[in-house]
Amino acid sequence: MSEVTINGLIEGGKATSGPPFGPALGPLGVNVANIIAEINSKTKAFEGIKIPVKVIVDSTTKAFRVEIGAPPTSALILKEIGVAKGAKTKDEVVGNITIEQIKKVAQAKESTLYGPLKSKVKQVIGTCKSMNVTVEGVDAKQALKKVESGEIKV
Repeated sequence: MSEVTINGLIEGGKATSGPPFGPALGPLGVNVANIIAEINSKTKAFEGIKIPVKVIVDSTTKAFRVEIGAPPTSALILKEIGVAKGAKTKDEVVGNITIEQIKKVAQAKESTLYGPLKSKVKQVIGTCKSMNVTVEGVDAKQALKKVESGEIKV
């Protein structure tokens, strides 16, 4: 059995028979439309977010499976605060996120973040820091200290 793996990053629910999957799947002799339909149904919940997708095709039997990765933490944060892009400069603040929204992001990233919820929340806050997103109205670095001290309850 020889498997061919095609990786791509697509917006949730918006895969097409164009790149990255169509041109790679066509020569394998599989039903591209069926694969695209499965990708779109599995990623529909992540509309507006780019998701890593892996299509594994058995080149002998033409059987396939679609694996959906976790969206990047930064994409989930941007969706939560309702902006399209992160900060362009280190002085620009693009938005503010609540602890409840951070918990939601941490739970969505459950499979890729480590430790108990408090640790996952701190990892998400770390991403907020690199994106210039404030947490509960304060700088992400201060928010990390408040979580650590228990001032912000997780």
